Amino acid sequence: MEFVGFLGAWNRRFAPVRSAVVLQAVTLNWAVSAMAFAAEERLVDIASSASGIVVEARYAQVDNFVGTAIDGYEAPKALLAPQALAALEQAQQALSEFGLGLKVFDGYRPQRAVDHFVRWAADLSATQMKDKYYPKVDKRNLFSDGYIAERSGHSRGSTVDLTLIDLASGAELAMGTAWDFFDPASWPSSQEPSAQERANRALLRAVMLAAGFRPLETEWWHFTLEDEPFPETYFDRPIR
Repeated sequence: MEFVGFLGAWNRRFAPVRSAVVLQAVTLNWAVSAMAFAAEERLVDIASSASGIVVEARYAQVDNFVGTAIDGYEAPKALLAPQALAALEQAQQALSEFGLGLKVFDGYRPQRAVDHFVRWAADLSATQMKDKYYPKVDKRNLFSDGYIAERSGHSRGSTVDLTLIDLASGAELAMGTAWDFFDPASWPSSQEPSAQERANRALLRAVMLAAGFRPLETEWWHFTLEDEPFPETYFDRPIR
């Protein structure tokens, strides 16, 4: 049998098998997409918590290291997976006994927001917020220094950026640096902050660890639920 004829016969024999495999692959992709969508829909607004956690969604505003509202932040809200919010409420309750509470700057972060950060970092002329957020960092080094990456744990829905506040006044406790300050002074291990500022950081860390979160060793404000429900999924649902 000539090769062309053999190939035609092979195709006729195995075409149904190939079609079945393709159909299974399409069905599987659809199922995975549907599961991801359902998981995204489970993300909840932190402000809906009855525990009184304060939210200041800075990426929905212009007061952030980019200097504009970030893609995907269409409302000044912060979202989390229900499990992460439940753990955060435990931390809030523990602090409230001492007249303290939590203020959240960011929770779930859509992938499109991370993409916005990446585009911004590649534009070396966009430095309007440098003096406030990264005065000692050359913008060309934001990737190599680890401040900007193409993926963020925030997009999995169980990571939160936050600080401590006085419940009576709403004032933030001194932490040595501002949130999102790109500098080694923001590392929890830094000795640059005062003794009181280091104590405040240590209190935040201890309370979050007790509630089931793990810290990040380069940002005093950043914590991820240890047993996060979606450890391999990066969501892109806009915050509305």
